[in-house]
Amino acid sequence: MKYLEEYNAWLKNPYFDEATRKELEALKDNEKEIRERFYKDLEFGTGGLRGILGAGINRMNIYTIRRATQGLANYIIKQKGEQKGVAIAYDSRRMSPQFALQAALCLAANNIKAYLFDSLRPTPELSFAVRELGCIAGIVITASHNPAEYNGYKVYWEDGAQITYPKDTEIIDEVNAIKDFSVAKTMSGEEAMKKGLLRIIGHEIDDKYIKSLKKLVINPINEVGKNLNIVYTPLHGSGNIPARRILHEIGFRNVHVVPEQEYPDSEFSTVGYPNPEDPSVFELAKELAEEVNGDIILATDPDADRLGVQVRDNKGEFVLFNGNMTGALIAEYVFSQKAKKGLLPKNAALIKTIVTGNISDRIATEYDARLIEVLTGFKYIGEQIKIFEETGSNEFIFGYEESYGYLIGTHSRDKDAIAAVMVLCEAAAYYKSQGITLYEQMENIYRKYGFYDEKTVSVTLKGIEGMEKIKSIMESYRMNTPKTAGGYEILKCRDYMADTTTDVKTGEVSPTGLPEADVLYYEMNDDAWCAIRPSGTEPKIKFYFGVKGDSKADAIRRLELLSGDKVFQVEV
Repeated sequence: MKYLEEYNAWLKNPYFDEATRKELEALKDNEKEIRERFYKDLEFGTGGLRGILGAGINRMNIYTIRRATQGLANYIIKQKGEQKGVAIAYDSRRMSPQFALQAALCLAANNIKAYLFDSLRPTPELSFAVRELGCIAGIVITASHNPAEYNGYKVYWEDGAQITYPKDTEIIDEVNAIKDFSVAKTMSGEEAMKKGLLRIIGHEIDDKYIKSLKKLVINPINEVGKNLNIVYTPLHGSGNIPARRILHEIGFRNVHVVPEQEYPDSEFSTVGYPNPEDPSVFELAKELAEEVNGDIILATDPDADRLGVQVRDNKGEFVLFNGNMTGALIAEYVFSQKAKKGLLPKNAALIKTIVTGNISDRIATEYDARLIEVLTGFKYIGEQIKIFEETGSNEFIFGYEESYGYLIGTHSRDKDAIAAVMVLCEAAAYYKSQGITLYEQMENIYRKYGFYDEKTVSVTLKGIEGMEKIKSIMESYRMNTPKTAGGYEILKCRDYMADTTTDVKTGEVSPTGLPEADVLYYEMNDDAWCAIRPSGTEPKIKFYFGVKGDSKADAIRRLELLSGDKVFQVEV
């Protein structure tokens, strides 16, 4: 069996260090684990690598990092971009500093200059640094909000966005062409520094990044706003210093950081699963908020590109806004205030992903802005910004995705939770000066545009069997398009894998207009919808639901009927 051959090869090959061999020797009687680690290479997908830490070809370790970096280096050399260099950042996860250094040394050994941050930094700052330094590419070592046993490796190109087609597939081909791990080059840090191929960066980029954020402030913070009581948690990640700095520099004086979660912790001891979409990660923050009479609670994930928000409702209880709500709140604030001040350009654009709620469509219409839908993944929003700059067709104002990712401004080409912290607190301060809370403003938005509600259901299916099960589920839906669900009529089915939009009644077929992706999207009457896709970062299949009701209660009722329909139930 091939996986056993690979396992034995790693045991015998002197290229792999002693610690790696000892880890693998301890597995000699666990064939299932050996199979999981060696049945395939850890896939270098369209964004890079993400996987469980450990020895083996299907795990995150220094050898899979070197292989990926060698493939990237080969591509950069073919593009004649080696003189521009590569910026590298990392977060607080296990092995992140070591992986970042290994990537830098592999690049240096290929005569490509590496700009390595001196300590952990947010992913959006890496995106900023790529353009600020004029690099050909960027690397971030992070697994975002995954559990502690995961890490990852994301690749950015010179526009500051994650790699998109065709560069993604071309880089993947270069990585996959490396069959022998030992061909990945490396050198010592001392030699790399001596040759000028490794440069440590830090505060000078921080200062420029923060300066770029301050330019995005629409309404300077007044005396009422300065007294806004903010509770913040970086969830043991990279957001602590930049989030506090930007809030302080624009005028906020009452920022309370959750002490138990303030500093980096690769085990994420207080939460386990550091995902700001999960209400449980806010428990310590809510305790602090009650102590200090907080107005708003903010949580960023380990690499500070996602933001979770809790605000007090009309009863004074903290409630979690979902990503669609926060996105709508920011969008309405930014568009309305720019319009009020005469700062909204005629060719303004709002960008959302295809699984993001439809209230954004109404906001775009209200402010005569162009609404653009892109595939799931913030890199596609970054790609649109590049197109705008090249063609002059539109001016980017705001982009977001339901999974807690937001971007205001073009300083970064990826979702930026530090900028989102800033603009959300600015909005809270503005509305406070108007005598309303963020919760009340959210209610105003619903009354203005309609009572939209959304829900995501994730089904976890781990391992080889899980991956096959997910493929089978997607194939079953492709073969059997439902006609009704939750009391709604399914009008059209978009299959982004086949690039088809099929009218369910007439059978008429037209293209989706977007690149290939393993996503099915069902358009229904009364602005309801459902989308199904495998997660690109976790062993899950996801079902996204959206409805519009006549009231908040009606929207909740409609959403439960739709998401609970047997058509969308999966046997685990």
